[in-house]
Amino acid sequence: MFVLLFSVLGSIEIVKQRVAVRLGGAMQQTLLAALLAAGGSLVTVDSLILELWGTTPPNKVENALQAQVSRVRRTLAAVEPEREGSRVVTSTSGYMFLFDRWELDAYLFLDTVDAIHARAGTESLPELRQDIADLRQGLSRWRGPVFGGLTGGPICQTASTRYQEARNSALILLYDLELRTGGHERILPELTELYSRNPNHEQFCMLLMRALYRCGRQLDALTVYRQCRHNMIESQGIEPSPVLSQYERAILTHDPMLLQDEPYWPVPALVAS
Repeated sequence: MFVLLFSVLGSIEIVKQRVAVRLGGAMQQTLLAALLAAGGSLVTVDSLILELWGTTPPNKVENALQAQVSRVRRTLAAVEPEREGSRVVTSTSGYMFLFDRWELDAYLFLDTVDAIHARAGTESLPELRQDIADLRQGLSRWRGPVFGGLTGGPICQTASTRYQEARNSALILLYDLELRTGGHERILPELTELYSRNPNHEQFCMLLMRALYRCGRQLDALTVYRQCRHNMIESQGIEPSPVLSQYERAILTHDPMLLQDEPYWPVPALVAS
């Protein structure tokens, strides 16, 4: 049997033997995204109607939903004709999608990062370097916005937020490990670009400050802090957190903790769900 991969970390695709198949139209893509995001659990008819049409469904919306389900089933049947029975299972109250965890790129990503979080602090230097390689491979699964930028409804939006938060957590962990293994000069361009795209993200700011400091660029690290503080006050009306302010003080006083190989703040854990 050929291996099938459902890809949602970017445009929604069904990949078989390195060939990507896309469903026709936003409705079918949103339907598949919602069923995959449910993780094999039943999704009620009412939930799918809200996901596809919001609060303004068409007349005979149940028939319209059935038509979309039939189109998704036909696409799947064409992709894997050897499969007995449809992946989309109908019940009296809704639909569920049958797939294994390793068939969804989002779950492969979550499981990789969660496993690295679970063993954090116990690895040798070679193991840390392997964790870095595994994180980079996991992050390479991201080809663009979750679900190709489709908004969908509550199911897709919740999943999209969870996956994006997991990606940010993975990036924080990656660059923390890079710093712990002496990679500050190598990752500086990546961190600079990452922070420029997320100018209000405190932990990205801290990582960049730490890398700059380790490269002997104390003034640049302080400038990054002041820019971040300015951005937060202007856009959100709030001061930086005490942890970020502590970073500024640490750089001003040349705190030796900034040069140690242990994390300078708790790296956020990731729940693979």
